[in-house]
Amino acid sequence: MKLTVRYFASIRETLGAGEALEVASDATVGGVRDLLIARGGAHATALARTRALRSALNQVLCDEAAPVTNDAELAFFPPVTGG
Repeated sequence: MKLTVRYFASIRETLGAGEALEVASDATVGGVRDLLIARGGAHATALARTRALRSALNQVLCDEAAPVTNDAELAFFPPVTGG
């Protein structure tokens, strides 16, 4: 499946605005995060499990168990993104 991943706030500063991915048809938000962490380097640091992150699937807040659909947009961002 095709997936667009967007990054916001401090994650965007580290990884850029986003990227396109191909993921398995049974992928979840948490699974995509783990896939990105497994790349190592900046992805592992920015998306680390020790960091509190929020996620949104097609612009709706979701938890990591949410299933990803084809052509979805998945966003990752820190819990507080502005002020």
